[in-house]
This record gives sequence, C-alpha cells and structure tokens, in this order.
Amino acid sequence: MTARVLVVDDVDANVKLLEKWLTSEYFDVRTARSGREALQICASERADVVLLDVMMPAMDGFEVCRRLKAAPSTQHTPVIMVTALDQPGDRVKGLMAGADDFLTKPVDDLALITRVKNLARLKMLTDEMLMRASTEERLGLADTGNSFGQAGRRARILLVEDRGRAADRIVNVLNGDEHEVEHESDPPSALLRIPDGNFDLVIVSLSLKRSDGLRLCSQIRSLDRIRHLPIMIITEPDEDGRLLRGLDIGVNDYTVRPVDANELLARVRTQVKRKRYTDHLRSRLEETVEMAILDPLTALHNRRYMTSHLKTLFQESVERSKALSLLVLDIDYFKAINDSYGHDAGDKVLREFAARIRRNIRGLDLACRLGGEEFVVVMPDTDLSKAYLVGERLRQCIAASPFYVGDRIGTLQVTASVGVAAREFGDGTPDLMLKRADQALYCAKRDGRNRVVADAA
Repeated sequence: MTARVLVVDDVDANVKLLEKWLTSEYFDVRTARSGREALQICASERADVVLLDVMMPAMDGFEVCRRLKAAPSTQHTPVIMVTALDQPGDRVKGLMAGADDFLTKPVDDLALITRVKNLARLKMLTDEMLMRASTEERLGLADTGNSFGQAGRRARILLVEDRGRAADRIVNVLNGDEHEVEHESDPPSALLRIPDGNFDLVIVSLSLKRSDGLRLCSQIRSLDRIRHLPIMIITEPDEDGRLLRGLDIGVNDYTVRPVDANELLARVRTQVKRKRYTDHLRSRLEETVEMAILDPLTALHNRRYMTSHLKTLFQESVERSKALSLLVLDIDYFKAINDSYGHDAGDKVLREFAARIRRNIRGLDLACRLGGEEFVVVMPDTDLSKAYLVGERLRQCIAASPFYVGDRIGTLQVTASVGVAAREFGDGTPDLMLKRADQALYCAKRDGRNRVVADAA
C-alpha cells in the first residue's frame, strides 16, 4: 500500500511544492491549510506521515503535534516539522511535543523524500504489530495496554566514538538516573558486544577516524538478533549526503555537531520509549504465537502444529528418502482417574505424562498432545524398528514409578498403550500414517493395554 502523507501549511505555494515532490515519488498526498483541519483529517482517516509547518495562525505546529501524540489513534503517526526556525531551543520544543524529525526551510527535495520514506517504513512496521496486537486483544489473548516491562530500569546505551573528548562529553550528558552509557571506540568490537548487551540504543559517530560508521549501522541492520535495535548517528554540519545514506540504511535518528545536550536527551528519550513499546508489542506477539501452537496444560505442541509440521517432515522424508516414524500414546483408564479422583488429579497426570515423554525423546523429535489423554511423538530419521524401541522405553518409563497427584491423594499407578507406524515407500500420506499408528494403538488396548504394537502394513 502506498504511504499517505498529510502536508499541513497555511501557504499555498509551500503546499503545492511539497505535494508535487511527494506525488512524483508515488506517495498518496493529502493537504490541510490549518492545524485544526489537520487534526480533523487525522481523526477521520489514516495518515502515515505528517509534514507539519510550525508557524501557522490560530494553532501552531507545536500544539498540533502535541495533540496528535496525545490521541490514541494518532500517537504513533510520525511527524516531521517543517520550519524556518533553526535554533536548538526550537528543536527541543518540537521534540518535547513529540516531533520525529525536522526539515529546515528552504526544504531540500532529496532530504524530504528520504526522511518521509524512512518514517513511512517505521509507521508500516508499527501498524502491522498494532493490528496483530489488537486482534489478540479482541480474542482475549493479550493485553496491549501502554504499561510494559522494563520501564523502570535505566536505558542501556552503547556509544561508538573513537575521539576521547567527544565521547566524554556525550557520556557526561547521558549518564544518570535515566541512562547507563557504555563507550566503545572500535566498531568491530562494538558489533560483538551488541547482541548480548541488552542495549536500548546505539549511538554511532560518523566522524570515526579509523572506521566507517555507516558500515557499522549497515551491519547492525543485517543481523537478525539486533536488526530492530534503534540507531542514532552523530554527523558533522556538512555531511548531508552521508546522513541521507544513513537514513536510507535504516538509521532511526540523528543529531548534528555541535551536539546540544537538551536536544540529545530529548531524542534519546524518544528512541528508548519507542523501542520499549515495540519490544512490548513484539513480546506479546511471540507469546500469542506460542499460545496458538502449544497446549496450555502440558506445554507440548498442539494438534494444529503437529498436523502442519508432520506434513513438512513427511515431504522431506519423501524427497530425501529418509525414514520417518511416529508413536501414538494413550493413557490407560484415564477416564477412571478423572471419575475417581477429579479433574485436578487428571490434569496433574497429564502434565507429568508429558514431562516423561519430553525427557525420553531426542531434541529433534516432536512431542504433541493430540487431544484428551492421547499424545503423538513424530521421529525424523527413525525407522519402524527403532521407533518401536523408543515406544517401549516410553511405556516402561511411564509404568516404572507412580505419578504424584497431591498430598490428599498421594500417588497413582499409570500405564500407557502405544501404537507405532512408519512412512511407507509408496503413495502414503501423513494422515494415512497417523491412521495406521492409531490402528496399532487400538490393537495394543484391545490386547490388554500397557503394551506397544507396531503397524504391520
């Protein structure tokens, strides 16, 4: 979907120029001539980036920005302030209002497009996470409130700067109750420290004497473990070209030397807050994925995941001519346990049963709860005879020692029946393979339970 940009300015000539440049890059452009009109548009329709003039009558850009960032529906919409003001105090005021970036008049078209593209990518990522989180909340799977973990701890920041005095000044500005700064002068060493450093932000100088700071930024963005880590760069006043390249790489923010302490603090706070919020959303998404594929009682994979994964393993077995086997296990007389001792006791038996399965299979084997008291173990690179031995080991492990179900009841003797099947070298299917193992399980239960029967097909 094309990003939608809202241009807000009370001067028609400025609006038409910005609209022309953005339209030529295939952005969907909306325009507003006042702050009040801009707020109405943002409240009624989607805007991915707002280009906001500061000096407007009735309601200036600072107030518009504050209102946008205060409204739940627009608080994540990036705002670029377009201003003729170029004093650090004005920038700090804009940052405190929630602005994400600044453009100084006269606006350079390349700088404009680069910044808009960078922030539109960020908005798209945030929207995707928020949409998924909202779906989870409606389903009762997650709480997407704004209270999230780690908000109380000091932000960990890594500064990459090989000029001692410059590094000391920045460390002195940032170190304190809010931030904990570590300094690294060598970019390769910094890259080694970042994955395990639990950093909230990396600040990279582009004025390194012996290295290219942009290369480090690019390397951070290329590594899966740290590619979401916010990056801020420090540039010289005449480094516009390198700044734009950095934004194109995926740098989140920048500041220009001489570094203003208040502006730096404001920018760092913004990046840390955004990082923690996106970490919170990402964590909730990961938890939801787990909830979708894991059985909540036993923490084994559920039937949905098993069905999908078995298809993948089956196809791989066919293509590579490798063995594939599976076990279906069923707790003997489980209904009697529930009827005699209650469902709490039954749940404890199921959890312990799952734990014993997990302890007695390989890491590459897949253990699942199929439903009720029935479990499945899928075993890649395992033929029928070896799978039978695994089934027998599991049967013995389950029967060897009683299951503890609480002080009131004590222990219960539990046994299991096991059916075994392997992929045939023919026109079999995963469903047929599972059906054959289930038929073997039926034979084990018919013949007296507490035994293992292999498919005879």
